[in-house]
This record gives sequence, structure tokens and C-alpha cells, in this order.
Amino acid sequence: MSGTGVERDDSAATPAAADTPTPTPTTDTDTDTDTDTDTLDEPDPASARVHGPVTRPPAAHVVHRGPGPLDRRGLRWLRVDALGLALAVTAGSLAMTPSLIPRTWLVQGLASGLSAVVGYAVGTFLWFLLRRTHHGLRLVAHARIWVPRGVRQAAWTILLVAAALVVLVMLVAGAYWQRELASLMGLEPPGYLGYLRAAPTAVGVAAVPIAVVRTIRHADHVLVRGLRRYARLPRRIAASLAVVLLAVVIAAVADNVVLQGTLTLVDQAFSGVNDENYPDAVQPQSPTRSGSPTSLAPWNTLGKEGRHFVSGGRSAADLAAASGKPAVDPVRAYVGLESAPDPQARADLAVAELDRAGAFSRPVIAVVTTTGTGWVDAPVSDSLEAIYGGDSAIVATQYSYLPSWLSFLFDGPRAEEAGRLLIDAVHARIQAIPPGQPRPREIVFGESLGSQGSEAAFSSLADVRANTDGVLWVGPPNSNRLWSQIVDRRDPGSTEVRPTYSDGLVVRFAGGRSARTVTQTPPTPWIAPHVLYLQHPSDPVVWWSPDLIWSRPDWLVEPRGDDVLGAMSWYPVVTFWQVTIDLTNAVGVPPGHGHVYQGEILDGWAAVAAPPGWTTADTERARQVLGPDG
Repeated sequence: MSGTGVERDDSAATPAAADTPTPTPTTDTDTDTDTDTDTLDEPDPASARVHGPVTRPPAAHVVHRGPGPLDRRGLRWLRVDALGLALAVTAGSLAMTPSLIPRTWLVQGLASGLSAVVGYAVGTFLWFLLRRTHHGLRLVAHARIWVPRGVRQAAWTILLVAAALVVLVMLVAGAYWQRELASLMGLEPPGYLGYLRAAPTAVGVAAVPIAVVRTIRHADHVLVRGLRRYARLPRRIAASLAVVLLAVVIAAVADNVVLQGTLTLVDQAFSGVNDENYPDAVQPQSPTRSGSPTSLAPWNTLGKEGRHFVSGGRSAADLAAASGKPAVDPVRAYVGLESAPDPQARADLAVAELDRAGAFSRPVIAVVTTTGTGWVDAPVSDSLEAIYGGDSAIVATQYSYLPSWLSFLFDGPRAEEAGRLLIDAVHARIQAIPPGQPRPREIVFGESLGSQGSEAAFSSLADVRANTDGVLWVGPPNSNRLWSQIVDRRDPGSTEVRPTYSDGLVVRFAGGRSARTVTQTPPTPWIAPHVLYLQHPSDPVVWWSPDLIWSRPDWLVEPRGDDVLGAMSWYPVVTFWQVTIDLTNAVGVPPGHGHVYQGEILDGWAAVAAPPGWTTADTERARQVLGPDG
């Protein structure tokens, strides 16, 4: 079966030639070398290697082949490889199975298109290898000799019809799964007819990288011909030199134009956003806030998210109603990227801000490692201050201009450095308080990439317990070193999405409906300081890993989590692309699902850092004040 579907007319072969059948030469596929013109019906060298010398027909009986419909210039680029097409359809269709986050038709088209490209690449590479091995050559030669031309032509029709049917069936099934998943999370389910738009979108997505590869191949062929014609180089040397030259050019363009140019534009764009303000962000006047007139960190240096953090918060009336005691003005210390020249200087300035605001006389100080642009989620600060009636301090620093999803890809090292320096600086200041004087409780918080940053300050779980008074880590990325160690060593019989470690004695995992019962699950003692991870079965940030390309994770072997469809399965490469695309909409779902933990932070703080005598009834009273997303 050829990539063009063009067959030769063997009817003019002489009887002598028919005694020694000549296999039709292989037509171009994605791995072939393009030719300038179609020439005589020569015997295939591959066949000669397999079957021995082949008698060339007399000149009078040479058959000239006119160009086939896809051999004409301009249409040759539309050729497809049969095995590549089959694997592309398979991979693209499997991408229509459910994953963690509901997908629209547009997102589905992207997922299927990317998976189809990988399938097509694998298929064409396997066909390339098949035609260049001894047994593969023998198989191809025999197929071309003994399989009638009509059968080979019909095979293409069968393949195309089967591909169309498979795609249609999987689109309908995919729409059903997406409707089921959307309903499970309380979202509006997509319509069947609208979902069909995913098919042409997938084709368009797949066509782009294939066209790029074919353009590079064509450039390689042109370069080889030029080197042979003008430099008079042998073919092998010309081919090798062409590959080296193209590789150098592509690498230079990718690094200097695409990567560096893109990152520069992104950094400039988001650094401009950093100078903007939220409509409700007003410079605070209280000395307990950074950015105030007495602050060491000027208001205009805090960045957009920092200014929003220090100017926000609940009213004194809300804090008193939530805590059940008179409220005081909470300390909110923040240092932006422009407040100090380097990470160490920013950590030192943050401690100085805490000192200036009197934070070390408060009963609790929360050290928050931010995400992306320096964002501190409002429920994080509001919930802790509600529990303590404002008699608390929260400190954070900014380490990036980039939004969370870009920071997740590029800012891991900066997040770890910022988290480690800030936690160490605050801890050192607390330890410097003379013995006999009251010391605040030091608690640590990190959400998403922020959890990775704050985890980096500790070498082990024992180190966490020795140097903090409690930790709350929310939506931890799968690459978190400490999280991975604990989950991998979980108690036998417990699942990866809800692990139990050492009978819950030191560290516990909760999320979704289980967040409110974390102190009772498992029903064993939980010794202080408490370490708590909040994670959802449907959170792609928690479960995304490059290992998904080739390895089935435990969470897709065990029974699925309570907000993941049982129909979700693991497929090599395909599942990796599905979960990768899920990352882009991880916060586009209601609280309690995906990467949205609003409404659970209050329970997390109550479990980790509640003041003495705090009860479940107190938590419910605070929830009534803060609302369901508090």
C-alpha cells in the first residue's frame, strides 16, 4: 500500500519480464526522498536484493508512467502514509476518551490533533524501518508482487472509510463522556452536534507540525542537490553536511527567535501587567500593612498582586463574628520584585517588615510561598485571620512576573529559592527571640507551585516537624520531592489519590468532601505539628508528570477518585497530552474539583493551626461569616 495510491500499469510487460516479476518501486511516504520527476518503470533495487538480479525489459517495452493525482507538484505534499494514518486515527480517537477536566470541542480538537501527530510520526517511522530491514523488504516485495492492484487500491478506500467511521463513533462517545463529566462537576454539558467541530479542528492542529516537517525535508533535499551540483560533493557527504547545516539553523532559530523572543515578549507583557492595579486596591494606611506610609516596602514596588493582598481583607466586624472574640488589625507583610534587588534581599526585607509591624508579638505567623505573579489566594489570608480574629501575621514575597501556568513550566527553581530563603529568614528571626519570651507559632503555606517552593526549604518530613509548627500544602505538583516520597511510601492498601502514611500519625491527605473530616480520617492519633496536603482526584496539577508518556500511574490502576469517571484509562502518550491540556483549564471548574480549593482552606487551617480550644462548631461559625468560598 503506497502513500499516493498510484499504481503502475504492468500490462505492457513482455513475457520474458513476466517470468521474473518486478515489484513496483515504493512510492514516497513521509520518510522517502522526494524526486524531481517520474522516470522509467525501473526494477526496484530492494527487490533485487531480496530476489536476486531482475531482467530489465527491452527498451521497446519500457512503460512510461504519467504523474498520478498526488504526484503533481503542489499535491505531493498532501500524500499520507497508510500506517501513519492508521496510528494517527487511533491516537486521535483515544484522545477523545475522558480525562480529569471537562473539555470543549475546541480543547478536544487540540488534544486529538496533538495525539494524532504523535501517532502519525510513529506510524511513518515504523514504515520507514520496515522498508529498510531484510525481512521488511521481503514482505514489501512479496506484497507488491502477489497482491492484485485492485485489492491494493480497495485497501485505501477501506482504510479511509474505516477511519471516518471510527472518528465519528468516537466523537459521539466523547461527547457523551464529556457531558457525564461536566454533570459530575456541576457544569453545563456540551451539545452533541457542536462537539463534532472537534474533528476538523484536530485535522488542522495535526496538519501544522506535519507541514513544518515536510518543509524541512524539502529544504534538505534542495540543499543536497545544491551541494552535489555546485560543490561537486558525493551524495553521502552532501546528505550529511545538509543535515548538519539544517540542524544548526533550526537550533539557532528555535533558541534565539522562538524561545528567547517569546520569553522576552511574555516577560515584557506581564511586567507591564505587574504595574497595573485591581479596581479595589487602595494604599493601606495601617502600619500593620506593607505599602503603607510607614512601610519599608513602598506601595508602588509591590506589584499588582502584592498591592491587592495588602489592601484586602475582611472587616473587623467580620473577623470578630468569625472568631467569637474582639478583632485586631492583622499584619500583612509583602515584598515585591521591585522592592529589593535579589531574592535574599527580598527575604531580609520581608523579615524587617514583620519586625516593623510587630508581627513577632502575634500568636501565629504564616509564611506563604506565592504562585506565579505573586498571587496570594484571598481565602488563604481571610480564613486564617478569621480563625484568629485578626491577631495573626502573614508574610509573602514575589519572585516572578509570569502567571501560574507559565511559572509552573519555567519558574520552578525561582519558586524554590524564594520559598527556602523566606522560610529560613523568618525561622532564624523567631529562634533569635530570647528564651522565656513568647514566640509565635510558625506555620507554612504553599499552593500549587508555591507548595513546591516551600517544600524546598526542608530536607525531610522530620525537618518539617523540627522547624515548623504546622504546614498546609494545597494542590502540590507531582514533581514535589517530599510529596512524592511520602506518597510512594504510603501504607499498603491506601490509594495514591487519598494515601495514608504511617496511619496518619504525622502527615495526612484530604480534599473535596474529605477536607471537613480530616481530623477523623483515619481515626488514629495525629500528633502535632500537623502536616496536611489538600489534593483533588481531578487536579491535573497534582497528577501531571512526563512519566505519563510511557508509564501507567497508580491512580489509573486503582479505583478512580470520586470526581473522575471510571471510563478514564491510560494510553501511552495520549494520556500525557490529555492531562497536559487539562492543566490549561484546571481552575475552570467549580470549587472542590480540579485545582480549585476555595471552601477547603478554612478546614485546612483549622486542622493545622487552630488556636487552643478551637472546635468544629467554631469552624462552622467562621464558615457562615466567610461564605462557601471562604
